Amino acid sequence: MHSKLPLILAASFLTPCAAAQELVGDRPTQARAADGMYISWREHLIDDPDSAGFALSGSDGLVMADLDKDGYEDIVSVHESDAEYDSSRELPGFVPPPAGHVRVAFGSADPDEWVNITIAEGVDSPAPEDAVIIDMNGDGYLDVVAAAELSHLIYLQNPGTNARGDEWQRLILPQTEGRGSYIRVFAGDLDGDGRPEIIAPNKGAQRPGPSDYARSTPVELHLLDGDPLKEDSWQRRELGRYSIPQLSETVDLDNDGDLDIVVGTRGEERLIFFENLDDGNLSFQEHAIGINGARMAGFNLEYVDLSGDGRLDIVGSVGTGLAWIEQPANIDDAWNAYGIGDFAPDSMTGMEFADIDQDGDMDLIGGSYSRGPRTGDGDVGVYDALGRIGWFENPGDAKAEWTRHDISRRKRGMYDKFIARDMDNDGDIDFVGTRGNSYPYDGVYWLEQVRTRQPNAAFTRARILDSDEMPLPD
Repeated sequence: MHSKLPLILAASFLTPCAAAQELVGDRPTQARAADGMYISWREHLIDDPDSAGFALSGSDGLVMADLDKDGYEDIVSVHESDAEYDSSRELPGFVPPPAGHVRVAFGSADPDEWVNITIAEGVDSPAPEDAVIIDMNGDGYLDVVAAAELSHLIYLQNPGTNARGDEWQRLILPQTEGRGSYIRVFAGDLDGDGRPEIIAPNKGAQRPGPSDYARSTPVELHLLDGDPLKEDSWQRRELGRYSIPQLSETVDLDNDGDLDIVVGTRGEERLIFFENLDDGNLSFQEHAIGINGARMAGFNLEYVDLSGDGRLDIVGSVGTGLAWIEQPANIDDAWNAYGIGDFAPDSMTGMEFADIDQDGDMDLIGGSYSRGPRTGDGDVGVYDALGRIGWFENPGDAKAEWTRHDISRRKRGMYDKFIARDMDNDGDIDFVGTRGNSYPYDGVYWLEQVRTRQPNAAFTRARILDSDEMPLPD
C-alpha cells in the first residue's frame, strides 16, 4: 500500500499492537525479530538526580564519543534544570539564578558502570539544550561545545589524560553573548582545511512570543583561527535569517563528498538546504526543500536512504507523527512525503534509525513530549499528550504501512534524543537516551533490547517508583 502523507497524519494510518485498556509497558510484546524471537526492552539508568546528588532535571540532548581515550564511549548530556521551561522567569521579589548542567558519563567495560561528572553549570550553561563533540584545538582529544537556550554557546576544552578529574577550561563565545537563544549546535569541516566550523541556529528567545515569530534571527557560522580559549580567535558569520530557526545540521545531502547544511525553522515550518560549493571559501547556494504532502519544521531530523535509490531521504515530525520525504533526482524538484506512523495524541520529539529486528532494513525508534506538569503526575489522562517510547517496523517497502510497537507510555516524560548502540555486546541494537519533563525521574538511561522465545512485558523499568504507566487512548 502506497500512502502519500496529508498535512496531518491520520490516526487510522497506525497499526497499534494491543488493546487500549492495557498499560502499555505491561502488555506482552508482539514485536518479533527476524529469527522469530520476541523483542522487549529493559531500562538501565546512567545518570539521574540520585547518582548526581542534586536536582538534575530537564534532560535534553546527548552525544557519544571516547573522550578519555580508554577505548570506551562516553556520553555528554545537557540538562536545562528548570521546572517551568523558563530559566529566566522572574518571580515576585525573587530572580532565580540561571540553572543548567553539562554532564559527562565516562563509560567502562560494564554498561551499568559509569563515572558521572559536571563540566559546566549555572551561568556558564544556563538552560543547555544541545552539545556537539569535536576536537577544536587539534590536540587529539575531543572537546565539547554546548548551546545554552537561555543565552550563548560555550566551548569546553578537554584537559586530556585526566579528563575525569581536571577542570575543563572554557570560553563563552563572545559573539554569542546577549544575542538571543541558541537551541542547537553542530560542527564539521566545511571548507576542507582540517579545522572544524561550528554551526548554530539562534531562535531569538527561550520562549518565543508573537513578536519573535514576526522577526528573523540568524543561523550562524562560528569560525576559529587560533587558540579556541582566546576571544579574538573566533569570528561569526550569518548563513541566513529565519523565523525561529531550530536546526542547522551538517550532512552530505547531495552526496558529492563535502558537508552541506540543512536548516529547519519553526516559524516558517520549512526546511532549507545550503549546498556547499566546495571552493575553500565557505560558499553556499541556498535551496528550498519543497515538500509535496507535508510540512516539516525540522527540530530533529534523520537522514537515511529509505527508497533504495542511493540518495539520502529525510525523516522528521509532521503533526503528532513521523514522515519521510524522498530526495528527487533533481534536488530542487519536489520531495514527496510518505507516512511512517503516529503517537497521537502524544507529541513526537526524538527519533533514531537502526535495524532493530535484524531483517535487513532500517526501523525507527521514537519518543514523545509530555505536556502536563514537570514535577508531578498531575491531573492528566489517557487522552492528554503523555511521554511515550515506541518503534516503527519497516515493512521492507518504506512507502507501505509501517507497524508500530509501543514500549512505554507514562504521564510524564520527554524523550528528546536516542543513539543506537549495542551496549551489552550481545549482537542486537540497544539505545541510549535522555528523559526530561519528569523530575525526579529525569536523566540519561539506556534501553536494552531483550530477546525471548515467549513474549515478555513490553517494558521493564529501572525504578521501583516512577511516573504512572498509562494505556493507549481508544
